[in-house]
Amino acid sequence: MYYRGSAAAVIVYDITKLESFQTLKKWVKELKEHGPEDIVVAIAGNKNDLGDIREVPMKEAKEFAESIAAIFIETSARNAVNVEELFQKISRFSCLFVPSV
Repeated sequence: MYYRGSAAAVIVYDITKLESFQTLKKWVKELKEHGPEDIVVAIAGNKNDLGDIREVPMKEAKEFAESIAAIFIETSARNAVNVEELFQKISRFSCLFVPSV
């Protein structure tokens, strides 16, 4: 019920906490099992302004996103970095899969 009618899902993890990335993988599994088949998934690594204490390598997160055909971006909610870009990517990707009427 939670996912019904959803066109997109943004799953966010904290780049400074490896545990949050592991939890993200569980959310992706849940979404794939119970969400709409055609849902657009975006993986967002937040807190990229704290890259000096990063625990999740960008390469690892990007490879995971690619393996599930998800959008990937790193953001900083604090500094408003790539937040708008995230939603623009989702919008562009969603437009590619709009069913014809």
